Amino acid sequence: MVEDEGSAPATGQAHADYSFAGLHHVQLAIPPGAEEACREFWGGVLGMTELPKPPALAARGGCWFRGGGLEVHLGVEQDFRPARKAHPGILVRSLRDLADRLERHGHEVTWDGDFPGYHRFHAFDKIGNRLEFLEPRDG
Repeated sequence: MVEDEGSAPATGQAHADYSFAGLHHVQLAIPPGAEEACREFWGGVLGMTELPKPPALAARGGCWFRGGGLEVHLGVEQDFRPARKAHPGILVRSLRDLADRLERHGHEVTWDGDFPGYHRFHAFDKIGNRLEFLEPRDG
């Protein structure tokens, strides 16, 4: 059931029957056979830990990674097109260090100061999906 704005809870965060508790994972699409490129980027460059997929899901291909409180699922799409606009916004500590690491591994970093309260940049994974990395500004 979709509620109109007039019937939404005043806080926008809770409902009498439920509340949001956090984000479990973000899923990005990858082309068939791109798992190794994903392992190189998400595991090698970003340093996330690959998670074993449940057997029923492993048969579909793709791979899952976790780092900090973030989990990223990379799922195979037969007619894959990289997400050029849609993207996860990933909070980071030491954003400059991450930018330097990405650049050392050949990934272009595009800084953008237009998001109030945050330092941020955009980059692309090895298969062309857009990613946003953010860190709160001091003070």
